[in-house]
Amino acid sequence: MGKNINAVGDGKPESHEIARSKGWLALSPVILFLLLYVAVSVILDDFYKMPIAVALLVASAWSVLLLRRRPLLKRIEVFSRAAGHSNILYMIWVFILAGAFSAMAGDIGSVDATVALALRAFPPQFVVPMLFFAACFISLSIGTSVGTVVALTPLATQIAGAAGESVPFYVAVVLGGAFFGDNLSFISDTTIAATRSQGCDMSDKFKANLWIALPAALLTMGIYIIHSLDATPVSLPPASDPLLILPYIVVLATAILGINVTVVLSLGIASAIILGLTKGMAATDLATSAGAGIDGMGNLIIITLLAAGMLGMIKELGGIRFLLQGLTRHVSGRRGGQTVIALLTAVVNLCTANNTVAIITVGSISRDISQRYGIDPRKTASLLDSTSCIVQCLIPYGAQTLLATSLAGISPAAPFPYLYYPFALALMVILSIIFLFPRRLN
Repeated sequence: MGKNINAVGDGKPESHEIARSKGWLALSPVILFLLLYVAVSVILDDFYKMPIAVALLVASAWSVLLLRRRPLLKRIEVFSRAAGHSNILYMIWVFILAGAFSAMAGDIGSVDATVALALRAFPPQFVVPMLFFAACFISLSIGTSVGTVVALTPLATQIAGAAGESVPFYVAVVLGGAFFGDNLSFISDTTIAATRSQGCDMSDKFKANLWIALPAALLTMGIYIIHSLDATPVSLPPASDPLLILPYIVVLATAILGINVTVVLSLGIASAIILGLTKGMAATDLATSAGAGIDGMGNLIIITLLAAGMLGMIKELGGIRFLLQGLTRHVSGRRGGQTVIALLTAVVNLCTANNTVAIITVGSISRDISQRYGIDPRKTASLLDSTSCIVQCLIPYGAQTLLATSLAGISPAAPFPYLYYPFALALMVILSIIFLFPRRLN
């Protein structure tokens, strides 16, 4: 996630063990969700047949049923408390503001003007590498994948339409670049959580992480360049008033300055209102546009609340503790220790759908493993951050993917086949464990 996410939990495992049968039962809601959404969609070869909200609703209902020996109202209270956590409500504010800004920017002509300018600024056939580089640079500068997604997804969607190419492919380009910066940025909350939990400096973690993330980014950029060599040059749309790109300039500039994403979006909305009024649009038309954008976020908000509630129930049932005790039972050597740290982070992130919370949850036990097996804290912090970003980018119910696909009007699973960067990053993580690099940290 981006900045402004509060710490949740201390990552310390409970002293008592959870039986295997109870542990798997505690994890069954997320397993049921994945079977309903992913498995059914794969079998039917259509990710639009099974709405993600329906799959989450069934899994959420099952999680409530599992919490036995409590009155129904108490179970619902546990679910609601998790769904109404400040982190979740903060994300919902971002979704609401993003929906309003995206709709207004489109209706006043900002998106079309920005696309026209972007296509004229770069060689027509190399739009995809340009978009990936822009996502990497912006996310590295602002430290938030969410802010990058908000800023670039509408532009990517419009460029895909102008190029006559797949919208999911272009959305995947933005998502990959957004997580590059989320992983490396000094002001990313994942970096802060990873370095604090391991007691190392951000600059040292950055240098260690660069050995993993930079080759993955270069490999991904190479794929996009090769793809662009055979691409049909994009036909340039007619020139438009360059003043119309002002809302996006405001959003990008304030985001790069490190301003809170809700303030960034609010400033973007204000600039869109002022620009719309100067162009002769009625205030009521602008309000209607903003309302339509907010309404378009309704499904995303429902999905977010259901996912957060369900994952809160899993934690209450002991599912997270079961994962921690199972994955840390058999550890040996530096490679084994690093493997377990990466697996712990990946599985907990899969269950929490929040990369920062996953790092915080496993941070303490990862530090214990590192000290026991002589793993450098900088390498551990790098593994925590990189692995969490990989999983967060790949899961269709992660906040960034849900936001990007909602803005683009596509299925949350649609970008998955085109997510080259997280797969390249996963390859580099595996190689760094096998060959113990960077060598100076091993």
